[in-house]
Amino acid sequence: MDTRPFYFKQFMMYHHRSTMKIGTDAVLLGRWVDVGNVSTAVDIGTGSGIISLMLAQRGVRHIDAVEIDASSAHEAKENFELSPWRERLDVACGDVRQLSETSPVKYDLVISNPPFFTDFFKGEQERRNLARHTDSLSFGDLCRSARNYMNADSRFALVLPMLESVRFKEMAGQYGFFVKRQLLIVPVEGREPNRINMELVLKPTDCSSETFTIRRSDSTFTDAYREFLKDYYITL
Repeated sequence: MDTRPFYFKQFMMYHHRSTMKIGTDAVLLGRWVDVGNVSTAVDIGTGSGIISLMLAQRGVRHIDAVEIDASSAHEAKENFELSPWRERLDVACGDVRQLSETSPVKYDLVISNPPFFTDFFKGEQERRNLARHTDSLSFGDLCRSARNYMNADSRFALVLPMLESVRFKEMAGQYGFFVKRQLLIVPVEGREPNRINMELVLKPTDCSSETFTIRRSDSTFTDAYREFLKDYYITL
């Protein structure tokens, strides 16, 4: 097991004990989400804390992170304490379905890189399954928990595979959500999008849509990708 920390330009973090490692999905979501007029945020399923740390770097005044896996929550807490924004970051270990029901706090932004796989894809590692599969947090549970944390003007942002996003949008509509913005993410130019970032609100709205490509056909990063994440990755 590689226990070395991962270094970004303004912070470093460990992720070897977390169920989910630092990945492109979370980093793109943390950079893309609109933080205008956002003072408070809650990060559902924070893992090692990457999205929360990115929000802190972008100026969000306070971020609460929720994580059901004890080792991941402990690692996120350690990463928060090591960061320049330790006073603005907190983590709670527990099931968001229960925590959101009893929370007196409403947030400007709810954000999540949620579990999305079905039983067909299950592996042998139970902790990793908990983080990756909808058994632990169904789309209905996620929508209900997000609403519990929101007021009328709050926003809800998440990333999903394209296929699962169709089912999620149907479920979200049942909970009164409307898609305001979306980013279709293409892994390599010439291919179809395989991920989608979505920002949802609780009021009817028009939806703006953009497409973003990560790599050229020769596997090098696109100029758009380099520009988008230049404030985070040391190698860009």
